[in-house]
Amino acid sequence: MADFEGMAKALQSGKAAEVERLVKEALAEGMNAERILKEGLIAGMNVIAVKFRNNEVFVPEVLIAARAMKSGLTQLEPVLAKAGFEPIGKVVFCTVKGDLHDIGKNLVIMMLKGAGFEVEDLGIDKSGEQVVAKIKEKGYKMVGLSALLTTTMPALKEVVDAFKAAGIRDQVRIAIGGAPVTQAYADEIGADGYADDAASAVDVFKRFALELAKK
Repeated sequence: MADFEGMAKALQSGKAAEVERLVKEALAEGMNAERILKEGLIAGMNVIAVKFRNNEVFVPEVLIAARAMKSGLTQLEPVLAKAGFEPIGKVVFCTVKGDLHDIGKNLVIMMLKGAGFEVEDLGIDKSGEQVVAKIKEKGYKMVGLSALLTTTMPALKEVVDAFKAAGIRDQVRIAIGGAPVTQAYADEIGADGYADDAASAVDVFKRFALELAKK
């Protein structure tokens, strides 16, 4: 019988090889991939998210857990895709033009994947036009933007403005974050959401998914 509890605990401890082994064993037993994701990987990452929000664990521990999560997801993703698994929502994420930092972005992406989202990582140093082009290409409805420097914060507004210029601003939900970013700045530039840490970002995108489902 698949050891979901052991899988979740191994993930929380950052034991990537053990997570991978337990996922492989569960798949070999014929266990449903979606169940492995939800009861093993997501269950473990949810505990990390709560602990992170409560200051019981910190960024290094979250990154280690996220790497363990990734090792399990690598085994699951082909099976989930073949089975037609529907994620909570699909998100495009990037660091904005002029900003080459990616640790925060990568952390949020792993937390989102751990919560059941599909995330396309555009990488770093991306312009508004590049983000808009990806949305038009894939039809995604949610966008995550990161800026770690005060000097690159204006690029967040440029992405929001690019969606307005393309005439599709009302079709997407945009969330922003990063060390210098605030709720006040999100309001100022017309972003739909703001998060000051990875766990809060998951809550923001869950809200977006609910809002979009009602449209």
